[in-house]
Amino acid sequence: MTTVKTTYLGDLRTENIHLQSGNKIYTDAPVDNQGKGEAFSPTDLMATSFGSCIMTIMGIVARDNNIDIVGTELNITKIMAADPRRVSEIVAEFVFPNKEYTDDEKKIIESVAGTSPVPLSVSPNMKQNIKLVWPK
Repeated sequence: MTTVKTTYLGDLRTENIHLQSGNKIYTDAPVDNQGKGEAFSPTDLMATSFGSCIMTIMGIVARDNNIDIVGTELNITKIMAADPRRVSEIVAEFVFPNKEYTDDEKKIIESVAGTSPVPLSVSPNMKQNIKLVWPK
C-alpha cells in the first residue's frame, strides 16, 4: 500500500501527502541547488527523519522504563558533499531537560541512540555523529 503521494508543483517544489493521515509536507530545492529555499529540502527531511527516528526510539525505551524525557530537544546539522552531491554527515545533538537522571537511566537511553530504522538504513558512507547532552 502506498504511504506517500508526491506531486511536482513546478519551480523545484513538491507536495507530499501522507495518505493515512492526510498531512502534507512541501519541499523546495535549497538556494545552493537552484531552489528558493522556502521549505524543507529533501535532504533536510532526510536529516530530520534521522533525528526524529532516534528520538522516537528513545521515547519508546524511556516510556517502557518510566524515564521522563519530555522536553528533550534535538539540534540537527546536515553536512553536504559534492561529486556526487549527497549528505556526507548528520550531527544530531540531543539536549535532555533539566531533570535528575540516574546513570542507569542514561545508559538505557544511550543504548538505543543509533539503533533505530533510519540510522540503520542510510549509507554506511554517511557519517553519523550522535551526541547526548545530559543536564549537569
